[in-house]
Amino acid sequence: MYAVIRTGGKQYRVAPGDVVKIESVPSDNKTVEFSDVLAISGEPGAVIKPAAAKVTAEVVREGRADKILVFHLKRKKQYKKMQGHRQDFTEVRIKAIEADGVTYTAAK
Repeated sequence: MYAVIRTGGKQYRVAPGDVVKIESVPSDNKTVEFSDVLAISGEPGAVIKPAAAKVTAEVVREGRADKILVFHLKRKKQYKKMQGHRQDFTEVRIKAIEADGVTYTAAK
C-alpha cells in the first residue's frame, strides 16, 4: 500500500511507516496532515486517483540540510561570486493513509 502526495512543490511516494524528509511545514502538536493526494495503490499493479484521501504523519525532527555552495565566475573579467544556502526541512513518519473510507496503517 502506498500513496503519492504533493507538498512543497515536490511529489513523494509514501507508505505507512516510511520516514521522509520534506520541505519545512508548520506543524501543530507534532502531527501533519497531507490532503493533496495524487494517487493510491492498494494492490500490486493498480494505481487509482481517490475521490477523498488524506495522509497523516508525525514530525520526527526539524532541521537544516547541508550547505550548498553556489559559485559564479566570468573568466577574463575578474568577476567571482560565492554564495551559500541551507534549506530547512521537516522529517516526518507516515502513520496512516485514509482513502475512500479505508484506513491503512503501519504494521506493528
